[in-house]
Amino acid sequence: MRNFSSDFKKLVRSLLIVSAIIIGASVVSVAQEAAADPAAAGEAAVGDAAAGEALFKANCTACHAVDKRVMGPALAGVDQRHDRAWLHKWIKNAPAMVASGDAAAVKIFNEYNQAPMTPFPQLSDADIDNILAYVKAEETKKAEKPASGGGAETAAADKGVSGFMIAGLIAVVVIALIIILVLNRVISTLERLLLNKGDALIIEEDEEIKEAKDQYAGVKKFLKNKKAVFFTIIGLLVIIGAYSTSIMWNTGVQQGYQPVQPIKFSHQLHAGTNQIECQYCHSGAWKSKNATIPSLNVCMNCHKYVQATDKYDGEISPEIQKIYTALDYNPETQQYGDNPRPIEWVRIHNLPDLAYFNHSQHVNVAGIECQKCHGPIETMEEVYQYSPLTMKWCVNCHRETEVNHEHNSYYDKVIAAHEQIKKGEKITAAVLGGLECGKCHY
Repeated sequence: MRNFSSDFKKLVRSLLIVSAIIIGASVVSVAQEAAADPAAAGEAAVGDAAAGEALFKANCTACHAVDKRVMGPALAGVDQRHDRAWLHKWIKNAPAMVASGDAAAVKIFNEYNQAPMTPFPQLSDADIDNILAYVKAEETKKAEKPASGGGAETAAADKGVSGFMIAGLIAVVVIALIIILVLNRVISTLERLLLNKGDALIIEEDEEIKEAKDQYAGVKKFLKNKKAVFFTIIGLLVIIGAYSTSIMWNTGVQQGYQPVQPIKFSHQLHAGTNQIECQYCHSGAWKSKNATIPSLNVCMNCHKYVQATDKYDGEISPEIQKIYTALDYNPETQQYGDNPRPIEWVRIHNLPDLAYFNHSQHVNVAGIECQKCHGPIETMEEVYQYSPLTMKWCVNCHRETEVNHEHNSYYDKVIAAHEQIKKGEKITAAVLGGLECGKCHY
């Protein structure tokens, strides 16, 4: 044991020397990297890119991106294509420049379907310089990104050892030294215990045998008590029966069902924040049995222009891109291709075939709000089944819901039919809606 302790102390000294060498080399490497950083000697750009970012996102993102065409041209290299003074005039009042016959202004106007650029007279020359500085910074940042699949590995190799890696290495060395010192103290303590206690750590074998024999004594005593065994069995049967009944009673009830959809459509954003009416997308709820799933053309009424690029480093939102891909739509040329395909949505609310439910009767005739069955849909980031949709739940709703029959065309027909019956006139099934397809075809 003494030899091991001596060897261990020699190992500690060696590791301390090696660690000191590594830390010193790391400090020198960081100093050299900082001295060689080309960013420290960069040229001062005209304008403030940080201030320009806020102005760009507030005024420009609806029509422009840095590296691709949206409603207007890509802005990368705009300061090379046009003089800065010309850009000041163009951004402040583009329609006036087109009307004046400026050649460059007229060319842009004709190239982009003669859609005039919105004037921004509230922007000063300094504001415009800040926006141009931000565009230049974004252009430089995207140009520095590696084009090959090497990605982060290539960038890391070009940049050399990062400060984070060096700090991590130093932290590992320090932790290792602390562990070594703690182990050294533990070994020393164990040496003292062995010398002082001697045979005190030896445990008698007969005591272990006695403990092993006595560990089942409580179980044997319980099994001899017939009343305790009887009530325990009865309790277990009651618990198992109650659990089984609960499982069988809720078989087929899908309350809380929330499948993963192919597109992460947020009802909270559209119906809640933007307050879009439910029937703008689900138009069938007012006039048909089914509420209908909106076609992607309905989505494109807005998302041909709204692309949500702010949160994705100037790129189109991945979920909106899924719509474009399904429609084979090119947002740069604003043209549709010849290979569209449907979105395979997953149905959430499923009724059994024996149940007939008509949306128009509930929405149009009874005037029931969508939230009555679907819950607070305007707060759901992802839609789930809010109501149990069981027979008991439907019957209770029918017992509680009051129907306003005044000035309701459906009930007006029923009342008129009853008056005809009182007069002895003939009434056909067609008068009471017998020609509706849903009467026979579920």
